[in-house]
Amino acid sequence: MQPTLVHLADLMFGEREKLLIEQGAFKVYTFRFSSGTCALRIVNARGELVCLPFQGQQIWSAVFDGRNLTMKSMFDQPKPTQTYLETYGGFLLHCGATAMGVPGPGDSHPLHGELPNAIYQAAYLELGEDAQGSYVALGGTYRHTVAFNYNYIAQPVTRLHENAALVQVEMTITNLKNTDMPLMYLAHANFRPVNDGRLVYSAVANSQNVRVRTNIPSHVHPLPGYKEFLDDLQQDPSIHHILKKGLAFDPEVVFYIDYLADEMGWAHSLQVHPDGSSDYIAHKPAQLRKGVRWICRTADQDALGLILPATAEPEGYSIEDSKGNVLRLPGKASFFLEMVMGLLTQAETASMEQSIQNIIGGHV
Repeated sequence: MQPTLVHLADLMFGEREKLLIEQGAFKVYTFRFSSGTCALRIVNARGELVCLPFQGQQIWSAVFDGRNLTMKSMFDQPKPTQTYLETYGGFLLHCGATAMGVPGPGDSHPLHGELPNAIYQAAYLELGEDAQGSYVALGGTYRHTVAFNYNYIAQPVTRLHENAALVQVEMTITNLKNTDMPLMYLAHANFRPVNDGRLVYSAVANSQNVRVRTNIPSHVHPLPGYKEFLDDLQQDPSIHHILKKGLAFDPEVVFYIDYLADEMGWAHSLQVHPDGSSDYIAHKPAQLRKGVRWICRTADQDALGLILPATAEPEGYSIEDSKGNVLRLPGKASFFLEMVMGLLTQAETASMEQSIQNIIGGHV
């Protein structure tokens, strides 16, 4: 059976929350934050997502099995702006696509590019069924055209199944030009860290494969002892595997990780909670070859970028281009990526930990 599409329009979103779709365990509500930003609340049997259909197609928040997976931030709601740091607090932000990262000397691109808060020209809901059961998906199209420079469309999909606590995320970027375009992408997935959370991931965790970024961006203002903490982490990355209260991830620490994949091409990352359940994200290094980890634990912001799968490290266009990390997407060609993120139960976590050990076992 063909899926059903519901095309979304701005006028469908009012100040009061309204039920738009009800099917099985699914309920989808439309509403506006008091800031004016349009939002969808997609509810299934395990929890809910709040997504921004016209602003970056962000997942603003994710709650499953009664647990809020989303970072703590200074924002209680998204703001209708395209300035990255003036509305930063979502669970997932797509970053890129003509540039990404912190602008360096000679760069003119905004922090993390144009995609995080891009204004989508079209958005839709899809109701369908696949091998995993019934699902609701949010999709849309953003077209970015700059004369003499860029002409591409970004088409993300966020898919939630009826009884799932995992979200499937896809992105397709298509170059509409006849000539090639530079391409950079990073998925800024922001979980909420927990004290004594344990980080488990499919990489050999030594100083060669887990490297600490020592270049401090201009918007970061470190406290005394920060550089010494980075030096300790560079010598022994395992220091950060247990998120002990008081570890100095203030204002942030960034790691670059060389991931290993399983036989299906997936790399896996967990934050195992003290109760044995976990936060989880999987990506394919063949699509997103750079693994970036970002941790920020302050009184105002508490965030775990368990893994930010990316095409490049986030040092800005010029620096990444000099390292050969900026991809070139040929004219009329498309770039596709897929990820899975959400919550695993205790039993699922134990099984995934064993799978991760099996991946890295032959490389230690």
